[in-house]
Amino acid sequence: MAESPENRPADVAGFPRPPRFVLASASPRRRDLLAQIGITPDLIAPADLDETPLKDERPKAHAERLAREKAAFVAAAHAGTLVLAADTVVACGRRILPKAEDETTARQCLDLLSGRRHRVITGISLVLPDGRQLSKSVSSNVTFKALSAHDVARYIKCGEWHGKAGGYAVQGLGATFVRYLAGSYSNVVGLPLFEVGGWLETHYRDQFNRDQAAE
Repeated sequence: MAESPENRPADVAGFPRPPRFVLASASPRRRDLLAQIGITPDLIAPADLDETPLKDERPKAHAERLAREKAAFVAAAHAGTLVLAADTVVACGRRILPKAEDETTARQCLDLLSGRRHRVITGISLVLPDGRQLSKSVSSNVTFKALSAHDVARYIKCGEWHGKAGGYAVQGLGATFVRYLAGSYSNVVGLPLFEVGGWLETHYRDQFNRDQAAE
């Protein structure tokens, strides 16, 4: 499990201290979203787990399961801390679209999403210092315009599809494809801030308030 030493906090004497809040994700988008609400994780510790859907697993159940498993996996190595994990799924009906790792997969995703409505579901899970675990999912509906061959070719060339669920990023050039979005925008980016912010305000209140006051 990878850790980022530069994210480890130090006490006033300069000696390392245990992290208080661990983000179980390597996603820079999730770090940026947390920064929007004044939160900086003490440690980045992504969980390297198999994300293959189970047989007949539906999108919502898949996102929730992976978020729970990621949070629990990282919490086992960092007892006594808050651990936040998330997993975002793009779904057409019951079909879970893959993360696009090559141009062929990206084109297939864009062809499927063209002119259609799809759901973006993010499972989130927070393990508390006492071992309790909170979990839920948030769903947003997104409708794409009908994509032309030029739209697809330009998007493939820009490369922002790489590693993205469903083969697009709403916070980039992919925003020009979105005709309609109902629900949480930050959820589509990768972390529903209303729900996560509420959790952190309750269970990470002192640090949350200090970070807010420092802005």
